Amino acid sequence: MLKAVILLAFCLGATGQNYQPTWESLDSRPNPQWWNDAKFGIFMHWGLYSVPAYGEWYWNYLMVNGSDTQKFHDKVYGANFKYQDFAPMWKAEVFDAQQWAALFKASGARWVTMTSKHHEGVALWHSRQAWNWNTVDNEPHRDLLQELSSAVRAAGIKWGIYYSLFEWFHPDYIGPNPEVYVNNTMLPQMYDIATTYQPDIFYVDGEWDHDSDFWQTRPFLAWLFNESPNKQNVVINDRWGNECRGVHGGYFVCENGGDSPFCPPKNRSGHPWANHMEIGSTFGYNRMDTPADSRDSTFFIRLLCISVALGGGLEINVGPTSDGRIAYEQQEILLAMGAWLQVNGESIYGSKPFRVSIDPQNNNTMYTTNNGYVYALTLEWPTNGELVLHGPTTSPTTEVTMLGYNGGSLKWSDNGNGVVTIQTPPIGPNQAPCKDAWVFRISNAK
Repeated sequence: MLKAVILLAFCLGATGQNYQPTWESLDSRPNPQWWNDAKFGIFMHWGLYSVPAYGEWYWNYLMVNGSDTQKFHDKVYGANFKYQDFAPMWKAEVFDAQQWAALFKASGARWVTMTSKHHEGVALWHSRQAWNWNTVDNEPHRDLLQELSSAVRAAGIKWGIYYSLFEWFHPDYIGPNPEVYVNNTMLPQMYDIATTYQPDIFYVDGEWDHDSDFWQTRPFLAWLFNESPNKQNVVINDRWGNECRGVHGGYFVCENGGDSPFCPPKNRSGHPWANHMEIGSTFGYNRMDTPADSRDSTFFIRLLCISVALGGGLEINVGPTSDGRIAYEQQEILLAMGAWLQVNGESIYGSKPFRVSIDPQNNNTMYTTNNGYVYALTLEWPTNGELVLHGPTTSPTTEVTMLGYNGGSLKWSDNGNGVVTIQTPPIGPNQAPCKDAWVFRISNAK
């Protein structure tokens, strides 16, 4: 019956935008302009694993004899304490969706994506396919997707959902006919999410066991692009089957700056992509993290500059606590991102890669272009008062300014051999309008 409904939905959609359930057709769909302009977003892993607060793969590692997680669990909760026993403990008693949305707005993020269901299978909405294994039937007895999506959109931010295609221990999935799980659990949940919450980003994961034919993702995507309520705005990632990463999808995910062949700088295909990185040692909140496990705002500001210069974007993952807080050290990073973007956002939002992405003689300097300007983003403040560039070609009418500096135009010179020297303002990096990266806007250059 479900397959017949999917086919009917696709056939109806085929008379509209007419995306066929083939990768050739689906890959021909351009991303909506909002995604091309956004550049920076936030990702969140929130689930039952937030209760033990030892990482989002807790249940999986708990079942591995002798693992660090099992040792931690036995010490803190006891060997007879089952993972399911955490369910009544997820209270989210101080969760305030408007407060989170205000933080995300202040960070400068243009999208927020949250887990709707991770590999553990707990649904953060009232899913009929996850009876008594969701946040409405169980604690915290709240539709977390609805609360946060409403608050985020009210703040003018795009809303995305993460969905795990598989579940570690779902009896249908680990049984002799896992297709039963796909037809009776996975697909109904995906249609429910797309229809009820109308995400601007539909991000899937957990695809590695099977190809896209098994997951039946191509017919779903044809429906998503042709018939779903948010068909014009929705963006997808590249994890729709074990053959898809870096091959099929609206944007390629470069997780943790990995060395996959589709991660820049190896990949120069020009396909949209984003760096996807957590702040601490795990994507879910981990109470055992130390300062040595955490990246800081300097790291992320510089990673944003590099990613955008190479034609990509950045999504920073935060892991909320089970009581509904975002840890202050994670808030500090997000607020620092927002402060930097408040000064330098025009070099990021809506920008495109310049013909030279990274300065060939100084990899601490990179370039973007936007609205006719060239932007030189440097990660190192010139101590000798001169920023030397080996990228832009100037003209007699070129003017150079520093974003956030109110002292007017800066002096510059061009030796005619591709070397431009900018006289930086007579201030130190601590007196500059921002820290960690500084941006110089160059007009009438190419």
